[in-house]
Formats: sequence, structure tokens, C-alpha cells
Amino acid sequence: MATIRVHRKTRETDVLVELDPQAEGRTEIATGIGFFDHMLELLAFHATWDLKVHGQGDRHVDAHHTVEDVGLALGQALNQAWTPVPQVRRYGVAFVPMDEALARGVVDLSGRPGLVFQATFRAGRLGTFETECVREFFQALVNQGAFTLHLAVLYGRNTHHQIEALFKATGVALRQALERDPARKGPASSKGVLA
Repeated sequence: MATIRVHRKTRETDVLVELDPQAEGRTEIATGIGFFDHMLELLAFHATWDLKVHGQGDRHVDAHHTVEDVGLALGQALNQAWTPVPQVRRYGVAFVPMDEALARGVVDLSGRPGLVFQATFRAGRLGTFETECVREFFQALVNQGAFTLHLAVLYGRNTHHQIEALFKATGVALRQALERDPARKGPASSKGVLA
């Protein structure tokens, strides 16, 4: 599969995403939001994607627009990756620990965007990253990716660890869901179509 390129430019942000979903987990991430860059690197590594993200935004306001627009662009790239491949496994499930925290990520490449997000964080900010942006990123990702994602922090104390576990669990679950299923001749749906 060729590398998928999505460029999103608004009056608030300028985001470029390049995604190879069947690769090795190499990354080149630069959004100007250090913690977010780290989370994107972990997501790509555990999904085994090669991922480049270059983003500029109105960070003098806050991180929200940049984080959301990266999610929208990455979701659009993911949608282009999985919708032409009818034999994807469709489902992925991952439980990922990060020290004392445990997160669960469950994916359904259904063609229907949906997010269930069960997590609360003690810290409101990690570096220049507002932790309420975690939900906004995943909501944008599923909206443009057209898939369902259930995320939960089952337990944990440290906010960094909780969020890291969420991103890793999403990567592992997406890697499973995007794998080709050699036993299938068509889509993994009794309707005959994923939509």
C-alpha cells in the first residue's frame, strides 16, 4: 500500500499527515506539543505504522485546535487505509498496562464513527498539553476514520501513565483490526459490507 498523505489547512492550523499502515513503526512527529508528540509516537509504534505528522496551530490560545486537527487528518488517512481492503479482521481488543495503570482499547472498523471514553485524569495539564484534549483527539480520529472505539482506564493513579496506556491500547487494537484475514473472501460483516 502506498503512503497516504492528508493535508489539512484552516485559519487555526496547518497539519500534514503521512501514513503507511503496513510498516515498522517509524515516526517523525512535530506538532510543537511535546507530550502529544510522544503519544503519537507510541500510537504509531504499537500499531506498526510509519507516521509523519507536522502540525502548526494557534498554540498561543491552547493545544485544542492542533490536537483535534491532527486527529481529523490522521482519521482521514486511516479511513483511506482500511476502506478499500474488504478482508480486514475488523475487530481489535487490547489491554495495556503502564506501571500502575491499565487501559482497554476495543476497535470495530464498522464504517460507523463512535467513541465511548471512560477516563478521568487527576492532572489537568502535562507540559503544554491539556489532558481534556485526549478525548478530543480520539473523537476526531473516529469521526474521520469511520470506526468505533471504546476506551477505558480501568485503574491507575498517574495521569501520564493512564494516557500513555490509552494511546498504546489504541495502537495495538488498531493493528489487530487492520490485519488482513486470509480466511475471508469478503468483508467481515453478515451484511456483506462494512458501512
